[in-house]
Amino acid sequence: MDTYDRLIPEFMDKHSLPGGAIAVVKDGRLVFAKGYGLADIQNREPVQPDSLFRIASLSKPVTAVAVLKLVEDGKLDLDARAFEILNDFREPEGSTRDPRLGRITVRHLLHHAGGWDKNESYDPMWSVWRTEEGTGAHPPITCSDVIHFMLGQPLDFDPGTRYAYANFGYCVLGRIIEAASGQEYDEFVREHVLEPIGIPRMQVGGTRLEERLDGEVRYYPWRGRDPAWSVFPEGPSRVPWPYGGFYLKGQDAHGGWVGSAIDLVRFATALEGSKYPTVLEPETVDLMLSRPQPQLQDTPYYYGLGWAVRPVGDAKTWWHFGSQPGTTALMVRAYHGLTWVALFNLQPQNLQDAQSELNQLLWSATREVTTWPSHDLFPLFGHE
Repeated sequence: MDTYDRLIPEFMDKHSLPGGAIAVVKDGRLVFAKGYGLADIQNREPVQPDSLFRIASLSKPVTAVAVLKLVEDGKLDLDARAFEILNDFREPEGSTRDPRLGRITVRHLLHHAGGWDKNESYDPMWSVWRTEEGTGAHPPITCSDVIHFMLGQPLDFDPGTRYAYANFGYCVLGRIIEAASGQEYDEFVREHVLEPIGIPRMQVGGTRLEERLDGEVRYYPWRGRDPAWSVFPEGPSRVPWPYGGFYLKGQDAHGGWVGSAIDLVRFATALEGSKYPTVLEPETVDLMLSRPQPQLQDTPYYYGLGWAVRPVGDAKTWWHFGSQPGTTALMVRAYHGLTWVALFNLQPQNLQDAQSELNQLLWSATREVTTWPSHDLFPLFGHE
């Protein structure tokens, strides 16, 4: 596995990444898990193979699986109208609700086809000042506050007619999970998705440095980035971006989870079902990875229910990127059966270039391995 030890440090040096962790699964076995660099620069703490990281949008597959679990249990219908389920939410006083909001389904939200396009308007999850001004809500702004505000805003396109990646749609899905299950979002996910497959450490993280979990890395902005205006009313007004430039719990269902690379390969392995207990039935996984209606994404690859998917012959590769200030993440389940996850504690300034390079690097690394180990490291990290 020397390939990873050569390529990962080179990538980290090029993009000034303090620390990272890689985990690789083959045939249901954890064959490689390693930490690189520093979890905490000031205290010279090295990253461990099972160090916890914010996983940003790798939270979306977790949310999608929770939705599909409720569908399997008969508690939710993919074609149910989202805001009929969330009928307690109202638009701000004095605003008008777009009638098309009533046509948005759970399936539309999973496919990023709800009608919001940040390139035509804005991303409300990263423009929380709009919610403050439009509703009078007190910071830090919660996901429910944003939904209240957005019910008074026009859609950018008719629901179900095209794809546009929308963090807000997964914010709504988190509240639908709560309505359908009768539990808090993170409580339901941990109890019904993560813990049954042996992942007890994952949780929605905290925003401030003092909320850092045991075993969690420290997060860093790119060198030279100006401090953020704090989303908290108390404390300093200017803060490092990862520690107050946004409210992590307010991004729970689309970007709020904290976990290790080992946790995430375990999660993906439990979906493809090669060895460990599965969280969804095989036919539900097929549905999760199926192509949406052609008018959404008639392309070589597409966004299924919580995952980007590319058919390769009779198989499929499914993956998700994640990023937010302080985090870069990638999770891939490849068509040939390998699964890998990479997590880092800085978001590079040249994010898109870095993500593309990381993806190519990890594909190259797997191709260079001619003989995979026969061992299984999962038991070493508390995974039987």
